[in-house]
Amino acid sequence: MYQTPKNYRVALYARVSTTDKTQDPETQLLQLREYAQRRNFEIVGEYVDYASGTTQERTQYKQMMDAAKKRKLDVVLVWRYDRFARSTQALVNALKEFQTLGVDFISYQENIDTTTPTGELIFHVMASLAQFESSLISQRVKAGMQRAKVQGKNISRPKLPIHKLNEILELQKQGLSMNQISIRAGVAYGTVYNYLKKHNTV
Repeated sequence: MYQTPKNYRVALYARVSTTDKTQDPETQLLQLREYAQRRNFEIVGEYVDYASGTTQERTQYKQMMDAAKKRKLDVVLVWRYDRFARSTQALVNALKEFQTLGVDFISYQENIDTTTPTGELIFHVMASLAQFESSLISQRVKAGMQRAKVQGKNISRPKLPIHKLNEILELQKQGLSMNQISIRAGVAYGTVYNYLKKHNTV
C-alpha cells in the first residue's frame, strides 16, 4: 500500500484500562498529535475507549471502523499495538480489513507503518506468525477435547447468548463479511460461520 506522499486523513485511536485509574488518554494522544503534525497528516478524528483489554464493548473503536468503511480516513494511528488489539490475531484481522479498505496503519511505539514497504513486509510476517499460532492453538484444543472425551467429560461449547446471535444475523443483513462480523461481534470466525450455516444464510 506504499504511496507517494500526500495529505493523509488520519484517525487517532487510544485506549486506557478501566482497572487503572492513573491512566490518562492524553498521554497517548499528545504524542500521536505531534507525530501527525510532523507527517503533515490531517487529523479527522480522535477515538478514545475506556475499556479493559478483553472487553468487546469498545464503542469508539467501532465508530472508527465505521468511518474507515465510509472512506472518511486514510490512516489509523495508534500509540501501541496493545492499546488497539487484544491479541496478535485480532490485530492481524483488523489490519486485513484495513487493507481491503485501502486504509493504512501506524503504531507509534513499535514504529510500524504500512504506508512504507518495510511496514507492509512486517505486516505479512505478523500475519504468518498469527496463522502459525492459531494452528498450534487449534491442535492443542483438539488434543484436549479428545482427552476429555476419552475421560467421559462433557466437551460441548457453551451456547452464545441470544443477543450475540441476533447481532451476528443483523451484521450479516448489513452486508458485512464473516471476518468483519467476527471482529465487530467479538465472536470467533468459526462460530460465526457455523451459526450462519445452521441458519442457511451462507
